[in-house]
This record gives sequence, structure tokens and C-alpha cells, in this order.
Amino acid sequence: MNLFNRQVCSFLTAGLLLSCTQVPAQNSVEKEKPSADYQPAFVGQTRISAVKTKTPLNIAIINRKLENPWGISVMPDGRFLITQKAGDMVILQANGTLVKKITGLPKVDDSGQGGLLDVTLAPDFEKSRMVYWAYSEPQNNGVLLAIAKGKLAANETSIENQVIIYRATPAYTGKLQYGSRIVFDKNGNLFVSTGERSGNDIRIQAQHLNSSLGKILHLTPAGKAVPNGPFANQANARPEIYAYGLRNPDGLAINPQTGELWEAEFGPKGGDEINIIKSGKNYGWPIITYGTEYSGRKVGEGIQQKAGMEQPIYYWNPSISPGSIAFYNSNHIAEWKGNLFVGALSGSHIIRLVIKANKIVGEERLLADKGERFRDLVEGKDGALYAVTDGGNLYKITKK
Repeated sequence: MNLFNRQVCSFLTAGLLLSCTQVPAQNSVEKEKPSADYQPAFVGQTRISAVKTKTPLNIAIINRKLENPWGISVMPDGRFLITQKAGDMVILQANGTLVKKITGLPKVDDSGQGGLLDVTLAPDFEKSRMVYWAYSEPQNNGVLLAIAKGKLAANETSIENQVIIYRATPAYTGKLQYGSRIVFDKNGNLFVSTGERSGNDIRIQAQHLNSSLGKILHLTPAGKAVPNGPFANQANARPEIYAYGLRNPDGLAINPQTGELWEAEFGPKGGDEINIIKSGKNYGWPIITYGTEYSGRKVGEGIQQKAGMEQPIYYWNPSISPGSIAFYNSNHIAEWKGNLFVGALSGSHIIRLVIKANKIVGEERLLADKGERFRDLVEGKDGALYAVTDGGNLYKITKK
């Protein structure tokens, strides 16, 4: 199988190169036309060849009664801690049975794309019982993304000693694009993704180093900047910024095989991206993008590459709306090991991406017949892949 797109070049009669066009792989899983006729920066950056899982799969819904779940985290004993958009958390047994409901969390603004968002357990949770979560916090002048932490009570129905450790400012009156995934690094510090809040009057702040919006932040467990960050000694720059130029980064995960930080974000109309996040790098939004405005007009100057700005390692056009990403690192389904899974919202499927040397070499679309918006994904203690959906379902995918 040819896993890479073809490149067709035109030459002058003298044999000089005139131009090259990237031709999508003939067996790409994407058959729809893109929103714009933009050319990728390199072969295989989009519409890569399709792959298909050979292992027979068993797909089951093990809970149908969740209420707008947003984030799912695996507890040390194999149970699941899940956030629900309106403002509470639930704990499920590994078989999907509800066992606890956690209330008394801070007030959220759950209009639009806001609410109680991601949740992550501290690396030493078995000892500390510390939980970290993200939510949209109402302010007098709008709404902002807040990151909080607290101790899960012994009875597992409340979070004790709650404290907000970080607020992504400025606040904004819009109710879209908070980002908000939380991932711990190997040293016990947090990577936090923040959206640029969508509005034409604020999205340029993704390029501003004095704003928290449209960024990957690197924070200590207390919410301070991790020392010696890429902008720590730069005037008028926030020292907690790790990378910038992001639109709505709802997917964030560390590749367990390489230790690298991977990110997925929504484009506007088309241009959804997968990026490998590097310290101090600019990922371009809203200066470069492979998408268009929802009206169909170009974004800004309508350019896709610019010196000093990073290229996505993969993108989609039309949009699939990547709500989450998760690496699969189990031997339970051996052919999936090292693959990246993407929960697609508007795409209504789960994407499997095969990776080789940090390039996407194959794409598969799973559960496309379910009509679900897949909000978050996680590998369970048992090696199964679990997914929560906006419709309130918890899926379990295993081999037969």
C-alpha cells in the first residue's frame, strides 16, 4: 500500500522546475472536497492513505446516562473520573456503573462551549488524592478559563481544599474556544492548553506573548511558571508560556514512546491540525492556516506557510473537529500500539493515525456509523480504548 501522497511537478522545456502540486492519496479516507484549494507544505501532510484494523473489535456502550461529559481520567484502580459540562463530576466503576457523584465545585458558565471541562489526576494521586480540573469561570467583564485543584474526599462525593491555581486572562464576553486540556509532564508539572476565544477582535492575542490566550502553558502544581521557560527573560512576555499561535487546542497528550507533547486543534472552516509542540515555537494562528473563515473568505492574507511559524504535521480539510487525542500504548490490540487516536466531534467518528518517525502514514475512521460526537478518549487499565460522547455515552472498544 502506498502510504504517501504523490507529488506531480511541471517543468519548462529546458528541464527547469516550474511548480509542484501535492496529489492526495487515491485511497484516502476523506472523499469530500476541501473548503479551499490550498497546497500542503509537504507530501503526506493531509489526506494520507487509508489503513484498516485487522484485529476483530468488540464495541460496547457501558453507560448511556452521562450528562454532557467532557473529560475522562483513569483512576489507579481502573475506575473513571468524568466531568460533566454543567458543573459536577462522577466516578464510574470500570464496567461503567455509576458509583459516586461529586458536587460542590466552583460555579461554571456552561453556555456555548463553556462549563466544567478537563480533569486530570496528580501523578501521585494514590498518596495525595489531588485532582486538577479546568472550567469556564464567570467574571464581571466576561468569562475566562480557570485551572483549579483539590483533594478528593475520602467519601468521594466532594473535593476538599479547592483552590484556583491559574486564570487564563484576559476575560472575554464570548462563550467559545476555551481549549483547556491538562497534561502532566515527567517532572510533575502541568501543560495546559488555552483557546483564543474565537472572536475576530481577540483571536490575534494567540500571537501576543503578554496574553494567556491561544497558548500552551507550562505550570507548576501551584500554578506558577515553570522556571527557565522559553520567554522567562523576555520583556512583556508571560513566563508560563511554552508555545503560542494556537486556535482552539482541545487535544493534548504526551507520546509515551518519545516523551514529546502532541496537540490537536480546531481550524475555522477546515484546517484542523495535529502538531508536535516544541518549546518557544509559534504555530501560526491566525496568520497561517489551511482553513477559511466560515463565510468561505480567506483568513487574513490567506497564507499557509510563513518563516518562523511551525507547520502542522497533519491537517484535515474539511473539518473533523478534534475534541481530544490519546495515544494507545497497550499490547491488548497490538497493531494499535503507538497509534494516536482522535475524537472527532463534527466528524462523528474516532480517527486512528499511524505514526512513523513523527509523520502520519495512515488514517482510519472508526465508529463512523454511530452518529456520535466523540468528546474525550482514554486508554483504560485493561488496554481497552474508552470514549465519552456529547450524547452521554461511554464506549468501550476491545478485541474480540
